[in-house]
Amino acid sequence: MTRKGIRGGVAGALAAVMLLAGCATAEMGDGGQPGGDASGSAAARRFEAVRGNPPELRAFLYRMPKGADLHSHLTGAVYAETYLRMAADAGLCFDVAGRTLVAPTRQAPCGDAKSGRPGAAAVIADGVLYPAALDALSTRDALPVSGYSLHDQFFATFGRFRAATGASPAAGGDLLAEVVDRAGRQGERHVELMVSFGSGPAAVLGKTFPWTPQAAADLPGTADRLIAAGLPALVAPARQEIDAAEARMRSLLGCGTPAARPGCAVSVRYLQQVARTQGPGPVFATTLFNALLEAQEPRVVGLNFVAPEDNPVALEDYDLHMRMVAETTRRLPGTNVALHAGELTLGLVPPERLRDHIRKAVEIARARRIGHGVDLMYEDDPRGLLRVMAERKVAVEVNLTSNDKILGVSGKAHPLPVYRAAGVPVVLSTDDEGVSRIDLTNELQRAVEEFGLGYADLVGLARASLEHSFLPGDSLWSAPGCTPPGLAEACRAVTERSEKARVQRGLEEALLRFDREMADGSS
Repeated sequence: MTRKGIRGGVAGALAAVMLLAGCATAEMGDGGQPGGDASGSAAARRFEAVRGNPPELRAFLYRMPKGADLHSHLTGAVYAETYLRMAADAGLCFDVAGRTLVAPTRQAPCGDAKSGRPGAAAVIADGVLYPAALDALSTRDALPVSGYSLHDQFFATFGRFRAATGASPAAGGDLLAEVVDRAGRQGERHVELMVSFGSGPAAVLGKTFPWTPQAAADLPGTADRLIAAGLPALVAPARQEIDAAEARMRSLLGCGTPAARPGCAVSVRYLQQVARTQGPGPVFATTLFNALLEAQEPRVVGLNFVAPEDNPVALEDYDLHMRMVAETTRRLPGTNVALHAGELTLGLVPPERLRDHIRKAVEIARARRIGHGVDLMYEDDPRGLLRVMAERKVAVEVNLTSNDKILGVSGKAHPLPVYRAAGVPVVLSTDDEGVSRIDLTNELQRAVEEFGLGYADLVGLARASLEHSFLPGDSLWSAPGCTPPGLAEACRAVTERSEKARVQRGLEEALLRFDREMADGSS
């Protein structure tokens, strides 16, 4: 969360916002304490007037220009209502006992609302089944209905709506359109969505390799064999998947037409997922494939390991997985790595499992961003780890609602202030806004209400999210004399050569417009 002033009409507005030179680490110049209300700007004054009124605060934050959502799983970002509509269109059934969308078969076709396997269309029309299905496909009212912990309910939803995600060739574009347009309506400039284009065939190829102690000991040799077996040939079909999904998304959003929806203005990139609960062969094959895809497809900007970090396979193979990432980036050094690490807490796993996941993700896998990082202070030498992360500018993607629902960690128990005080870059993100029934605006509001953040802090968060995005090119603030907001004529050269700088400049211009609107009395 950087703090530096915006020039022009808000020159005095954000003078308290301090940006660590050229790197937008989003830390405070006052030791990370909340505050810095930047009372000189109209937007900051309006913020202070409404911060104690949750409905008014929500409306203000919704309109406020935002940077990027860097931690968002595409399928988890879609709301259950959409999945039920897609399921109805595809003729899928809802297994009431299993609380899962399933495809009909000759032996088990869809029935009516009174059957144990009604069609999704019948579910939507039924006043009892419809809310029950929404609960099953999200964390809405999870405990009273399921008896599951919120952690288990959260992760169970992905299997329950999976049939809808591939129900038609157009499904991927439908999901993109919903998520990207929601981002645009909230004023987000950029999203990096976690996806799995082509990952299935890569995992299948990995399963053909018997995993032996020798394979684990000789990862370079194992990588050679996997690549020789055909991983590069899977890149072209994956790129075609992206082409088809984006074409469908642009069509649904009306991009390039007078009726274009807000999502058309959002920059979209992809992080390829690796499911860490698979066997070593599929995990390594998928990791290598994702890096190969990134090397040839500019819309893919990195990779990430996903699925529950507390899963027995994920825990047992954690060190091996970090070595796999290290070998992949050694082989393909341009690969960007963002890793889920420290999405754990005491009670979820034994204390011994909380000692080193973040450190190994940073020091072995060389991750540039860490997702969650909640168990920070359970790690061995956490202060030393914080110093390393601050020095290397390893950003932490903080998902407040997700951390609350999955781990039961919120408010004073959350390490967000610890990261900020140590100078570690922090960004706010949604994780799975559909499953959690939230949006990015909600996460900003939680940050204000639970941690006392001010308007200047929120501007810093927005800047940091773009600074630590994997967009190509130099930062807007990299040129001499181009401190934030970087709108001087001298900074124009960097925007001409850098996509990242152009998106950053768009945010700064939007913040200026927003402040003028607040000065004009718009609310």
